[in-house]
Amino acid sequence: MAEVVREMDFFGDRVILRPQEISNHPGIIRRLGVIAMNTAIEADIYGNVNSTHICGQYIMNGVGGSAEFTRNGYLSIFMCPSISKGGRISHIVPMCPHVDNNEHSVQVLVTEQGLADLRGLGPAQRAKEIIEKCAHPAYRDYLWNYFHRSPTGHIKHDLQRCFELHLNLMRYGAMLPELKLEG
Repeated sequence: MAEVVREMDFFGDRVILRPQEISNHPGIIRRLGVIAMNTAIEADIYGNVNSTHICGQYIMNGVGGSAEFTRNGYLSIFMCPSISKGGRISHIVPMCPHVDNNEHSVQVLVTEQGLADLRGLGPAQRAKEIIEKCAHPAYRDYLWNYFHRSPTGHIKHDLQRCFELHLNLMRYGAMLPELKLEG
């Protein structure tokens, strides 16, 4: 910011600030072919994204215009780390306790583990892509176990276990309390 202020004569003719009603307008976003790149707090194995609430309760940040860009952009990409806090938190979970952008709008999910292109995939295919390509290896067995043991349905969820990781985090300070990662 200091550089921009120092070089305002240069940047002044090149930067256009518009009110939110224009910059976040769905029609403008669509016509420009925007590639929307947003951060996520967490994503579930089906591609729903939580960008705003820790454990579904505590606000971390506002969603701003991400929903408009996600739904109307040419391509919508969400990025987050696969884990944080030394492995105590997985950002890929069975089910998000809060959803800002649902699986219909999220096209690509990226972590340092890899990239899951979710376009055109059904729920089971999305789960496979996300678990294999985005989840941290320390959490993959847990996520596969959850998926395979969940009742059959279009979207396989075990409503008795879907927030187990979040509950563990709130109770024990780690999603998988027994997990010890090196480093």
